[in-house]
Amino acid sequence: MADIVTNSKARRDYHILETYEAGLVLHGTEVKALRAGKGQIGDAFARVENNQVYLHNAHIDEYAFGNMQNHQPKGVRKLLLHKAEIRKLFSLASVKGNAILALSFYWKNGKVKVLLGVGKGKVEFDKREDIKKRDDDRETKRATMHRFKGK
Repeated sequence: MADIVTNSKARRDYHILETYEAGLVLHGTEVKALRAGKGQIGDAFARVENNQVYLHNAHIDEYAFGNMQNHQPKGVRKLLLHKAEIRKLFSLASVKGNAILALSFYWKNGKVKVLLGVGKGKVEFDKREDIKKRDDDRETKRATMHRFKGK
């Protein structure tokens, strides 16, 4: 599972409640651009519309060697999920404060997959708590490393 693009802001700004793997309907030039690493999903989110799931704000750069039928960089892309997963996503996303976020694009058996996460927004206090916890963990690791190196 080789990551193509990851959304680092998602885990920082949201508590991820559940994750789903979805297929992505792409044109040939979009796949070629992703192979070249030309994609950004920092602001990407999914929305359930007419019993289908669509990915919005995922930016895939135009393929440099494409012709005039190149794709739209910020186009809306359809996601492939089972009906039960779509219903579950709809029920989770309809709760106030929840959002469906794109966490990463990755390759799986030669196909591009997207990892979707249902997240609840963090407040500033939660972010500070996470930073404090990360710093404490770093300090304990550093202290144990010094103790083991000393022997």
